[in-house]
Amino acid sequence: MNLIQNIKDKKILELIQEANQITLTKHGNNITLERAIFLSWWCDKGDCSFCYMSSQKPLIRDPKKARRRVEAILAEAEMVRRMGWNIEFLSGGYGAFTTSEIKNIATEIHQITANPVWLNVGITSELTAYGGEVIGITGAVEVANPELHRKICPSKPLDDINAMLTEAGELGFKKAITIILGLGETPEDMQYLWEIIDHQGIDRVIFYSLNPHPDTPYADTPQPASLYYAGVVAATRIKFPKLEIITGTWVDNLANIGPLILAGSNGITKFPLFKMFGTRYGRRVEEEVHWAGRKLMGTFTDPACLEGESPRDGLEPFLKRYIKSCLNNKTEYKV
Repeated sequence: MNLIQNIKDKKILELIQEANQITLTKHGNNITLERAIFLSWWCDKGDCSFCYMSSQKPLIRDPKKARRRVEAILAEAEMVRRMGWNIEFLSGGYGAFTTSEIKNIATEIHQITANPVWLNVGITSELTAYGGEVIGITGAVEVANPELHRKICPSKPLDDINAMLTEAGELGFKKAITIILGLGETPEDMQYLWEIIDHQGIDRVIFYSLNPHPDTPYADTPQPASLYYAGVVAATRIKFPKLEIITGTWVDNLANIGPLILAGSNGITKFPLFKMFGTRYGRRVEEEVHWAGRKLMGTFTDPACLEGESPRDGLEPFLKRYIKSCLNNKTEYKV
């Protein structure tokens, strides 16, 4: 099967049907809820043309004030644990935290969740600093076509990302990459993506759809079509049956979830967790998983999961704030 040609010929349903059978055979029917935990809204690079942080960099006078409180980060990890979600990765812009600070945060999160974390903290040559608190390293490829990548992410060379991933593998870490669809790529560009997956022995790919941010060059660019998105995921699943695939969509595109699951997604991400929890939007996520014939790991609606003991001194005020956000004005529970 010529997977790229099938996408170009709009034979998406055929791809999805095959990908679904592969996924059920190789991975089973569980679907995880994934949550990226951000460390900061500052990035020294700040020149990726699609990125929200590129629009914020000129507005931030003191980068240290854009850092999140460590207690807030750890409390968020505890909330994710209570809800039965996975931490997709720890993410932060360049220059926001030092390597030793990131290691300490990862270590404490490992203690809270009992699971080592993935990192997505930029290109680094300091991977030897990390140990058992980290399971894998994520390279923010975003767009795999080298020419397009140089234009969109000028300060994150693909060669440097590949070098980091190679070192990560040599050190025993798992390897992941992120890809954003809708940046101007074509179906033919999937060949570049597949070359990276194959060459690096990538364990996990996280696909996102473009979220057009104001004050960026993509502000008026439409998000990618749902069937195109599903076709790319399905073709990648068929090409790499054992690959872990996470897919991200936005609140205004929750209808993408069902097709993406059938196309080969193992987990779903990119939700404003505390704003959506317990609302009709959270229930919609669960309905999408249900009607895709899958079993959801974790919850987006059960308030009973929110309570628990604080795993560390100093987290209780932040936990209460998150719980209040989850329950605020959630009248649906009183029905």
